[in-house]
Parts: sequence; C-alpha cells; structure tokens
Amino acid sequence: MLSVGWDQVFAWRLSRQFVAAPTAGSAEDVATRLAGVQAQVASAAEMAVAVRSCAPRALAVGEALAAGTLIKTWAMRGTLHAMVPEQAAAALSLIGSARTWEKPSWQKTFGATPEQVSALVEVVSGVLAGQVLTRDELVDAVLAEPGFAHLGEQLRSGWGAVLKPLAWQGALCHGPARGTKVTFTAPADLAPGWQGVPEPDVAAPILIRAYLGAYGPATPEAFDAWLSRNSVRKAVLRGWFAAMGDALTEVDVEGRIGWMPSEFADELAAATLDGGVHLLGPFDQYVLGPGTGDTALLPAEHRSKVSRTAGWISPLVLVGGRIAGTWEQVGDDAVVSTFDARKISERDLSAAVNRLAEAIGEQPLNVRAS
Repeated sequence: MLSVGWDQVFAWRLSRQFVAAPTAGSAEDVATRLAGVQAQVASAAEMAVAVRSCAPRALAVGEALAAGTLIKTWAMRGTLHAMVPEQAAAALSLIGSARTWEKPSWQKTFGATPEQVSALVEVVSGVLAGQVLTRDELVDAVLAEPGFAHLGEQLRSGWGAVLKPLAWQGALCHGPARGTKVTFTAPADLAPGWQGVPEPDVAAPILIRAYLGAYGPATPEAFDAWLSRNSVRKAVLRGWFAAMGDALTEVDVEGRIGWMPSEFADELAAATLDGGVHLLGPFDQYVLGPGTGDTALLPAEHRSKVSRTAGWISPLVLVGGRIAGTWEQVGDDAVVSTFDARKISERDLSAAVNRLAEAIGEQPLNVRAS
C-alpha cells in the first residue's frame, strides 16, 4: 500500500486537473481529464475550461457541443454535464444501471411507471431520429401518442425528471440551442462515432479510471456519491472496483484509504505543493469531484459558504490545494471572502485574480475583501 499525505494529494490533483499547470489542449481535453464539466450553468462550464487553458477561447465549450465532440446530457447526480462521447456513454450506463425510475418513490412523485418509461424510450427515439426539436416540439409529439397525456406537466418541466431516464438509456441528449430555447436530439445524430450505451461492466472501468485519474485517491463510495448520490448497490459498486485488479493501487492518505490508477502512483508519491493561490469558478469540478462534504478539502464549518441554497456552488479560492475562501465578481472588483485571512498574502491573491481575469477575457480586476 502506498502512503502519502494530503499535501501530495492536493499537489497531484492541482497538476492533474490543469489548475496549477494549464493545458494547451482543447475543451475536449479538459473535459476528458475532469471526467466531464458541469454545464447546468453554461458560463460556469466555459469558465472551468478557460481557467485551465494556456490560450483560452471564448465559447470553447459551446463550439465543441455544436460540433458534437462534447455531448451535453443529464449525467452525474442527474445534473447537466458536457462530456466527451465515450465517457458520457459510460456515465449514462452506470447511472442507468441503478434503475431509479423503477423505485416506488420515483413513480409516486413523477407519475410514470417503468413500463411507461420504456415506452417513452421507444417513442422519443423514433421522434428524434434525424431531428433536433425544442422541448415543446418534442413534448407535443410525445403527447400525440396514446397513453402519455397525464405526463404533460412533467415532460414540460425544466427539471427534466421524466426525461432523465431517457437520457440515461441513450434515447436523447441536448442539442444546439435555438435562441434561448433548449433542444433535444439523438446522441447518434449529434456525435460522430457514437457507439451507444455500453453494458455496465464495460462502462465501469472507463469511468472509474477517469474519476480516480482526476480526484483520486478515493473510495468506491466517493465515486458513487459523485456519480449517482449513492444509488448503486454496494455489492455491485465494489465489484466494479475489484474487477479492475492491479490497474488500481490502494493508497493510505493520513489514515484514509482510497484507490487511484496504478499508472499515477509514482506521480502522486513525488508531488509537492508550491504554495500557489488559485481561483476557480462556480460549480467547479475541483470540489464537485470529491464532494463538498470532504473535510480534507473543505472544512466542515465552512461548507455552507461553498454549497449554498438552491444547489449553488460558489466560486473557489484555493490555497495549497485546499478551499480557503470564495469570491464573486462585482463590476471591476473581485470580492474575496477568505476563511482565514492569514493564509493568503495580498500579492499572491492579486496575482491569482489577474490570472483568472485574463483567462475569462476580463480587464484586470481589483481585489476587494468582503
């Protein structure tokens, strides 16, 4: 078993996630490395890629989505993510394997039986074949079929609860926006080379390796919390990890046991922090990967400052790879709220703010403490 400290873990994650070492690669490269970029808020996805890029381009995520080299779909935890097709297909497979729409509580809340969901998959697949439709156009086509009239309100809901199981089975994904309207299409029509949703045993090593290759060392339970809010049966989850055998290395991080891809074990053991300060945007994968409940990353007493009401995840200030505060842009100011002001020098914070402003195409921002 490899034994390391949290400083090594955070140093490795900062580098591996292109935070301390931005990439010259594309939006697709960043999304691959992060195992997806949360895209519930489009501007947040763009910022996540921009701050990790040596030469950021405006709307890089949007361009990749339009080209089909990234797919926007309901993936981890039922939230919208921009993902490369192979990882998207793997995520959909594993999330769908939990069959959450077959649970009585889901059926009671959303009014659709498993048989009706199966029928919806068939109808929607047929309706969307070769087409890109707005939500209203898609729902009107579905409601024209017998047996779905009672689902009209749920199908039109912006939360997409009844559409998510269809996404997890590969029947639909988001298409190019039509003005301010959301559209849907079939993944096979959008993404060149889409191979469909694989079986879970095929998908598991793809997504587990991607997750641990960005957020490791981590436990199977941490992976499932990120993936499905712990909806996968524990025996199945552990079986996926066990099946990877020597491809994973067990790691002791100051008493916490986790796993990571064996190919990165030497990098982790040699990683060192440089003491840098970094600013990341809202809904950033750096915290969503491990989760806001990871107290090694985010002290429990400050969790509510990052994980806000209505599911909002604040922009982050990182010091030594740990979350040390939050920030927001107000006009020409970056208003910074630190958990412990003694941890951050004014010079280092100003440099971090300037790097972020350059990445997102802003004029230099003034640093202001809240």
